[in-house]
Amino acid sequence: MRIDLHCHSTASDGTDSPAELVATAARAGLDAVAITDHDTTAGWAEAEAALPPGLTLVRGAELTCSAADGRGGRCTVHLLAYLFDPDAEEVVAEHARTRADRRTRLHAMAGKMAADGYPVDADTLLAGLPENATAGRPHLAQALVRAGVVGSVTEAFASLLHGRTGYFVPSRRTPVVQAIEMIKAAGGVTVLAHGFAHRRGPVVTPAVIADLAAAGLDGVEVDHPDHDDDARAELRALAARLDLLSTGSSDYHGTNKTTPIAAETTHPDVLAAIADRATGAGLVHGR
Repeated sequence: MRIDLHCHSTASDGTDSPAELVATAARAGLDAVAITDHDTTAGWAEAEAALPPGLTLVRGAELTCSAADGRGGRCTVHLLAYLFDPDAEEVVAEHARTRADRRTRLHAMAGKMAADGYPVDADTLLAGLPENATAGRPHLAQALVRAGVVGSVTEAFASLLHGRTGYFVPSRRTPVVQAIEMIKAAGGVTVLAHGFAHRRGPVVTPAVIADLAAAGLDGVEVDHPDHDDDARAELRALAARLDLLSTGSSDYHGTNKTTPIAAETTHPDVLAAIADRATGAGLVHGR
């Protein structure tokens, strides 16, 4: 079996619709794919309705969180949440808060750029997004590409949208332990996404991951395009020591990133363990 447990659709910052995402997964020869849009479950129903025969859908989300970095400061971490109850009261409330915060942030960033003469309009940008879509910097990057300011989303982030520019606006992150507890209460399973992706920015220490395991974290994403060999080896050893699940995923975003779907995969036993632990939602099998 070939399993990819981290993929995004247009419900957040991917370029494939949820229906296109499952079709892409099937064409790539995957047996199971997870839809893990940022802070939303808005794509679940469409992905399920379009699920091709023979493909299994893992319903999930990627939560943007904050954590102690283990060095006296704090940093952003991402938590993959699988097979939780999407109607759990705390989940619904937190997703709504996060999506609203993201829209306010994107509007502010686009406004700063427009004030400096860049051809982007904050109101037009947000009006073009579906009501339940999670807004993010990739949407602003796409607008800059369409306007001819940059040649790609990657160039937009490297030159204008990273955290060291005057256009960057921070957002309030959910404390990661709170997110773990929220998903566990909703019957879900949590995996720390790309935890040692140093080129993305500051990362947590192994001691912090041990603390998260003690707080209920179920696993770590080991095989990820942004992890080099040393990071993978360290995470794999850490997972074994802490009795955490080890996953592998492409973090597919369609044309917003160059990594293809199924570039990294998860062992079938790990998906079986995730499904066994989850009580909030089940796997969906295409028929």
